[in-house]
Amino acid sequence: MNKFLTTILVAALWPLAAVAQTSTAPAWNEIKGEQLIALQTKGDAARGEAAFEPCQGCHRKDASGRTSGAYPRLSGQHVQVIIKQVTDIRAGRRYNPKMEPYIGDHALTPYDIADIAVYLQALPIASDNGKGPGTGVAAGKKIYENDCTDCHGNKGEGDGPKFYPMVAAQHYRYLLRELKFIRDGDRRNANPDMVKRIKAYTDDDLDAIADYMAQLPPAKK
Repeated sequence: MNKFLTTILVAALWPLAAVAQTSTAPAWNEIKGEQLIALQTKGDAARGEAAFEPCQGCHRKDASGRTSGAYPRLSGQHVQVIIKQVTDIRAGRRYNPKMEPYIGDHALTPYDIADIAVYLQALPIASDNGKGPGTGVAAGKKIYENDCTDCHGNKGEGDGPKFYPMVAAQHYRYLLRELKFIRDGDRRNANPDMVKRIKAYTDDDLDAIADYMAQLPPAKK
């Protein structure tokens, strides 16, 4: 079935599909429109590799990101997480002006997003990600085990169908920046439950958690 006919079919079935999807989805993530289309599309890794080429300048060819934390590691990340974040940026639910020229409607379709997500999830995860100072690992482990495992897993593996990202082997500086954004209400598409959970965390707490998560080995899904 070509993409035009698929779009018509998805549009016709969307009311029923949306009810089925949102009945179990977190309230903060209403699945509809192009996000629904991308999630229901069976992506193609070969097409995704080609579509990802313009992204390599920032995220690198192997999608390992930058140890500076300017760009996250995308390799091995869950398909659903990648689709959510890209479509959230396109819809204005997450502010990321640097990405907009590369992922706007003129550049990618929902089908392209699905292809890229499948390609990225299949890439091997490098273990040489940007690490923290190592001084907060013990404290970070305690906080993580108390407050984070329900969503992100004991090994930082995340949960794709629930849109919880893999945090293991992510860059320390990226983790720290995003944790602060979430705590301070600057990441507009953050899960409200997570915002509440880390609202009282100090900068030292966030530093320790980021230090710990960055030290975790690449998680097997």
